[in-house]
Amino acid sequence: MVGRDAKISSARFTAVQYVIMLAFLVLAYGLWSLQVRHTEELQTKAEQQRIKRVPIVAPRGKILDRDEQEIVKNYPSFSALLLRDQMRDLNADAQKIAAGLNIPVDEILDKIRRAQLAHLPAFQPIIVKDDITHDDLSFIESHKDDFPELETLMVHRRLYPKDGFMAHLIGYVGEVSEDMLNTPQFETYERGDIVGQSGVELYYNDVLKGRDGSRKVLVNSKGKEVGRPKDANVPAVAGKELKLTIDIDIQKAAEQALEGKNGAIVALDPRNGEVLAMVSRPAFDPNDFAIRISAKEWKQLTDDPDHPLLNKAIQAQVAPGSVFKIIMSLAGLEEGVAQTLNVNCQGGGIFFGSYHECWIKHDPQRAHGSVGISKGIYQSCDVFFYTLAEKLGIEKIAKWATAVGIGKKTGIDLPNEVSGVMPSEEWKIKNFHQRWYAGEVISVGIGQGAVAVSPIQIARAIGGIAMGGTFYRPHVVDLEQLPAEYKYLAKAEGGQPEVVHLPLDPQSWITITDAMANVVNPIGTAAASHLQGVDFAGKTGSTQKVSHHYLETHGLKEKNLKGELKGNGWFAGVTPRRNPEIVVVVYFEGGEHGPLAARIAAQVIKLFVEKQRRVRNNPLLFSDKLDPGSVPIAGLWSAPSENDAEGGNEPGHFQGGTMLVRMTPERRKHLKPASFAVGTAAVGTAGTD
Repeated sequence: MVGRDAKISSARFTAVQYVIMLAFLVLAYGLWSLQVRHTEELQTKAEQQRIKRVPIVAPRGKILDRDEQEIVKNYPSFSALLLRDQMRDLNADAQKIAAGLNIPVDEILDKIRRAQLAHLPAFQPIIVKDDITHDDLSFIESHKDDFPELETLMVHRRLYPKDGFMAHLIGYVGEVSEDMLNTPQFETYERGDIVGQSGVELYYNDVLKGRDGSRKVLVNSKGKEVGRPKDANVPAVAGKELKLTIDIDIQKAAEQALEGKNGAIVALDPRNGEVLAMVSRPAFDPNDFAIRISAKEWKQLTDDPDHPLLNKAIQAQVAPGSVFKIIMSLAGLEEGVAQTLNVNCQGGGIFFGSYHECWIKHDPQRAHGSVGISKGIYQSCDVFFYTLAEKLGIEKIAKWATAVGIGKKTGIDLPNEVSGVMPSEEWKIKNFHQRWYAGEVISVGIGQGAVAVSPIQIARAIGGIAMGGTFYRPHVVDLEQLPAEYKYLAKAEGGQPEVVHLPLDPQSWITITDAMANVVNPIGTAAASHLQGVDFAGKTGSTQKVSHHYLETHGLKEKNLKGELKGNGWFAGVTPRRNPEIVVVVYFEGGEHGPLAARIAAQVIKLFVEKQRRVRNNPLLFSDKLDPGSVPIAGLWSAPSENDAEGGNEPGHFQGGTMLVRMTPERRKHLKPASFAVGTAAVGTAGTD
C-alpha cells in the first residue's frame, strides 16, 4: 500500500505539466485571436451595436413648364424600415412588428428572405411599409427599446397633376426592377432604389435623381439613441430641376379637346422642334405609382384593351390615311409629275386591273369631276392620288417619305418611340422575302397598306414641309437649361439629326400650303373647322380598320360600323400656312373621319392664336385677311441716323421687319423659303408676325 508521503512518479508529473502548458497555449491562442486576428471583425460588430445608420433619401428634382410653373413636385412621407446591421433576429420580431403596423407577417418574412437570397449588404435596410399612418408612427416611436431594428425613413414622394394630366409625357416612378438593374443605365443602382419608369421621369432619370445621404447615431445595448458620432451626417443632394418646353395653356386645351375620346394630340413649334403639348388617351394616374401600385391595379392597366399605359403620341404605329397625301403631293411636285396631272373622278377608277373607289363613292352626285393637285389636296380625292401613285411608283414615294422622316424615329427625348413603316421594294424583300407588286402602290398612295406612322412623325413631317423644307428634331425639355453633362440625352439613339434641310421648289411649297388652307374653307373637307380671321391650314385623313372584303363577307356597311371596327380620324394643322409657329396633329381612334379630328385640332389652334395675340399685343397676328396671292417677306435694311437726315455723317443702324409682296408667277420662280436664307441678313419668306 502506498503511503501519503509516497512521491508522484516523474512520468506522471511531466504529463501534468504538459497538460497545464497546453491549456495555457490554448488560452493564449484564443486571446491572440480575439485581440489580433479578428480585431477588425469584432470592432465592426462592436460598432454595429454602438452605431446605427439611417439612410437619407434625396428628393427628385422638380419638373417645370416653359414658364417655370411647377408641374411635378414632392411631398414628405414616412416609411417603416428594418435595419439589418443591428444584432437582432429579424424573423423572431417579425410577428409583433407586423401586428403593430397592420400588415401580413408573411409580407415581412418574404422581404427578409429576398434580401438574404440577394446577398444585400448589411447596411442596406428593408422597407416594410410605405407611407405609414400616424398610428404606425406612434407604434414605432413607442417601441424603440423593444425593436431597435425598426426605424422610420422620411422620403420625398412624387406629387403629380390630377386626373392623368400629362401622364404619358411625365411618366411615373417606382422601385428599380431586376431587369432594369441588368441594363447599362441602371447598373450602378441598388435594389430598392426609386427610379423613373416611363416618360420624362425615365428618360431624364439621371438628371432628376439626387444622391442619397445617411445619418449615424450612437445607441446603447438596448438600441436607444444616446448621442451622435463625429461626421454623423452625410447630406443628401437633391436632384436637378427639369424645365420642359410644354405650354400649360395649350396642354390644357389639348387635354380638354380629347376628353372622353381615345387617341393622341401633338402640338409643336416647327421652327425649333419644341413640343408645346402632348396628350394620349386613355390615361392613367401617376399618383397611383407614387407609393406602390397593387398587383390587381397593375393587371387592370395592362389588360385594358384601350392600352392606357401606351403613349400613343409616340408609340401608336398606325396608317396615316389621307394626311399622307401631303407627302404624296410633295413627291409628285418635286418629281415634276403632279404639276400637269389632271384626272376625272367619277367615284373611282381602274388601276392595275382592279377597281378602286374614291371616298366620295357614297354620294355619286358629288363626284369630284376634274381634279388637279390643289383640288386633290383640299377635296382629298383618292382617284387623283391613286393616279399619282401609279405614275410615281413605290421607290419615288419611299424616297420622299423617308426624306421627311416616315419610317424613322424622330429622336424625341422620350423612351420607347416607334419607328413606323415606310414600305419599299427593299423593305418587302428584307421582311417578307417577296418582291414588290406594282399594284400595291395604290393603297400606299392614300396612306394605307403597309404605311404606319406615329403622330409625332406626322407633326415633324407636316411642320417641316410647311416650313419650306426645314425639319427639326422634336424635344420636350428646354435644351438651353439642360446641364452640360446631360446634353447627350437630347438626342435619342437612332433618331433624326437636330435639323434637316430638304431643298424644295418654292412653287411646290406654295401650292401645297395654299391647298391646305382651302381644306378648312367652304370648298375643303374640314369646312366646319374654319377659324374666322385666322390663317389656318391643314389636311384631314381617315383610315379603315377592316377591309372591303371583310365588310362584304360579314354583310356590314362602313358607315354602320361600331366599336373597335370603326375607322380612325386624322388631322394635321398649321398656323400660319407658311413658316408656321405651331403644328397640331390629332389622331382620333374610332373617329372615322378627318373632319371630326379637325374640330379637335381647331380648339387647340384657336387657344394658341388668342394667347399669342394677347401676349404679343397684335390682334392681327396670324390673320387670314392677307392677300392670298402675297407672301410676307422678312429682311434687314440700313436706316439713316437723324443726323444723316440733316446732312451729318453719323452711321445709321439696322432695322428689320416684314412686308407683303404680291407673288406673280414670274416672281414665284425666284422665291426662296426661309430655310434658304441668304447671308446674315436672313432674307426670305417669314411668318405673319
